[in-house]
Amino acid sequence: MRLILTLSLIAVLAGCGRQSTQTTNPMFNTLLQTSVDELKLKMAAQTPWGFGKFDRWDLDQNVGNLIFSNKDGTTAVCPAQIIGSYDTTDKTWLWAWDNPSIADKLKIDSLKIKAYGETNKIERLTTAEWKCEESDAWAMAALAVKLCGSQAAYRGPAGSSYVFITFGAVKLSKSQ
Repeated sequence: MRLILTLSLIAVLAGCGRQSTQTTNPMFNTLLQTSVDELKLKMAAQTPWGFGKFDRWDLDQNVGNLIFSNKDGTTAVCPAQIIGSYDTTDKTWLWAWDNPSIADKLKIDSLKIKAYGETNKIERLTTAEWKCEESDAWAMAALAVKLCGSQAAYRGPAGSSYVFITFGAVKLSKSQ
């Protein structure tokens, strides 16, 4: 099952940036495609510590950590930022900066992306919610990883939605 998830993630990433995220701004389109290509490499680099093989994930909004854990007590903890969410029912993207249920300290990177969009007049980055495909949501996460210097991104299931989270350096531990 984990292998299937990894292969489906690669398939989704392969389609990133080729649909509704495309703009009339060729420089932005190039940045977006570069971001997606770099995210593919960064995601592959996460496998040595077990990324994609943990039993559970949690996000501690009070501390700002993404936590992966296994039943054997192995955990991977990393600082996190929520970039946005993708609703699979109505196929919409919602930026974290416009979501009141997200702690302000976890919106910092999404606000950086919004500021980039304002400076460069890129509507997709300044419109709070818009119709898209899941590959477009991954493209937004990829852009955040690149522009904010994150290590990689994670798509956490939450009911009929996915929360797109970027994360930093991973600290592994195992309870005795």
